Amino acid sequence: MPKGRAEKNIVGRRVAEARNSHKPQLTQDALSGKLAKVGVQLDRAAIAKIENNYRRVLDYEVKALADTLGVPVNWLLGGKR
Repeated sequence: MPKGRAEKNIVGRRVAEARNSHKPQLTQDALSGKLAKVGVQLDRAAIAKIENNYRRVLDYEVKALADTLGVPVNWLLGGKR
């Protein structure tokens, strides 16, 4: 990962953490499907780019990711759970 990239994107690391700790664990593809059901189009590649800090996340996507993953928006943005 290029230097400085991680510090600028807290959401990506948190999405991966929440997805992997979700019970049952969600694949990127499964997360994409759940998001599609609520009207947010993020394919598996987009989720991978978010998790690897190559894609920024729009505000409505943060909200949908938090709701789908069952975590607070504030936590995705670096707050405490």
